[in-house]
Amino acid sequence: MNFRLQRRHSLAIAAAALTFLSGACGLIGAARAQTPAAPTEIRIGFQKYGTLTVLKAKGDLEKRLAPLGVTVKWNEFPAGPQLLEGLNVGSIDFGTVGEAPPIFAQAAGADFVYVANQPPAPAAEALVVPKDSTIRTLADLKGKKVALNKGSNVHYLLVKLLEKQGLKYGDIQVVYLPPADARAAFERGAVDAWVIWDPFLAAAERQLGVRVLADGKGVVANHQFYLAARAYADKHPQVVQAIVDELARLDRWSEGNTKAVATLLAPQIGLDLATTELAAGRFSYGIQPITPAIAAEQQKIADAFHELKLIPKPIRIADALPKSVRTAAR
Repeated sequence: MNFRLQRRHSLAIAAAALTFLSGACGLIGAARAQTPAAPTEIRIGFQKYGTLTVLKAKGDLEKRLAPLGVTVKWNEFPAGPQLLEGLNVGSIDFGTVGEAPPIFAQAAGADFVYVANQPPAPAAEALVVPKDSTIRTLADLKGKKVALNKGSNVHYLLVKLLEKQGLKYGDIQVVYLPPADARAAFERGAVDAWVIWDPFLAAAERQLGVRVLADGKGVVANHQFYLAARAYADKHPQVVQAIVDELARLDRWSEGNTKAVATLLAPQIGLDLATTELAAGRFSYGIQPITPAIAAEQQKIADAFHELKLIPKPIRIADALPKSVRTAAR
């Protein structure tokens, strides 16, 4: 081979190599484009209640997620329905609510998945009346005005209390108000009774001297659920699992340390230590995975709400369950 032929041959090889590298780089770029980027933030919705708020106070989650390059943004909501509205419109990725809000949200088309739940805490919600009220029994509620936050856990508590007494939902006048407005209406006598949860319940007991007509014991379970936007849970399961792990660790510390929990929580919720300790004593600790049995309990609540026309259509709780639970429930 003379010099010219050798040179042409070398140039052809170089050109082929460049073509191959160019194509390989294109494939790598396409693969990278298809791989979801690691999240830089997890937006968590919380309320003035429960271990998620204590986790915020301790700052342990931020430390856990820092090595993953994930920061935490906390967003406070007055109640579960408002929190799930935030999740539905994409302003948060994760949050905690009671039993009823996910049902109303699912009926409205929200796309989320149940992640875990706390054990029952039936004493942490109650129907209260003023201390000098003539209402002495649940039967006395007939025709009376009862305030509650529509779609919150206490909505189901009221349904079950009326059912237990043999009253119909239509036998009372339900006034839908968020906690702060409900308390104001209750204090000025615009409503006769109020169905509310901790720590608002504890504050009403200590500050207003309310009389508890009935709480959830023997009537409802009052679970707290952790939910995640389905898109976030599917893309970033490691972040969701890290939150669950930190909540489990916090629960182990919190159980039996009510005073310490209250000390952390009081500044977060703006209540005095004694009131916060009363509420914290009614928390339930020991985060658990969603099970078919818990899902069945949720389905009963959903069916009851549909029967009362409180939600516009029947829903299947199974549609919002993790795949593993859906499979086990079949």
